[in-house]
Amino acid sequence: PDEVVAVGAAVQAGIFQGDVKDVLLLDVTPLSLGIETMGGVFTPMIEKNTTVPTAKSQIFSTAADNQTSVEIHVLQGERSMAADNKTLGRFILDGIPPSPRGIPQIEVTFDIDANGILNVSAKDKATGKVQSVRIEASTQLSKEEVERLKQDAAAHAEEDKKKKELIEIKNHAEQTIYLAQKNLDEWKEKISAETKEGIMKKITETQEALKTDDHQKIESALHDLSAELQKIGQSMYGAQNAGGQGDASSGAGGAGAENGPGADQGPTA
Repeated sequence: PDEVVAVGAAVQAGIFQGDVKDVLLLDVTPLSLGIETMGGVFTPMIEKNTTVPTAKSQIFSTAADNQTSVEIHVLQGERSMAADNKTLGRFILDGIPPSPRGIPQIEVTFDIDANGILNVSAKDKATGKVQSVRIEASTQLSKEEVERLKQDAAAHAEEDKKKKELIEIKNHAEQTIYLAQKNLDEWKEKISAETKEGIMKKITETQEALKTDDHQKIESALHDLSAELQKIGQSMYGAQNAGGQGDASSGAGGAGAENGPGADQGPTA
């Protein structure tokens, strides 16, 4: 056994140095590896044809207020939607402190060694709690199966692109509705009834648009809602300037930069 291990290690070292020509070794990832994110989208963590060993980490967050757990659904493939790729494993990270959506920071790490063994972990940055899964067959696909999956992805590329774009505009619209409702609650004593009514109307219109799969209709409703939301800032700073605070403009930029919503939320697991 010791001799076998030693020979294997020597061949592996030779492959990395480019010395061995006649040994076929799976030294790259044949297909992309990633997780399912909000809306059923496949988010690659390690792209296909990446040389192994390799590792990559990315920060994700929660999709709902007071969400105390996330499911990490590990997949392999080249399709845009998680349902169209191959499931490698699943695990739950729980014990996340209740917080508004987008606030928790969940660090997901993919670590694949030279033998093709994949370790996926998720760590809650606030508590330090970690869960993980070990997947030993992440690269053990036949050449024919890999080629079939690549051809399948190419054949559905346009269809997948439209699906992903629809999911992304819906996610954006849902996030904007969430922020609009939060802003209305936060500033309800400082904005006019007219502004409040206008925003609530646009929220309702966007919610109705989200019941359809009409990308253009959702995008139009989102644009109108975003424009209406700007009236909160306009009315706030208008009132401030009317009160005689002539240097308010210098503070406005700082407030906007500091309080801009969703700056680092990233994809949602």
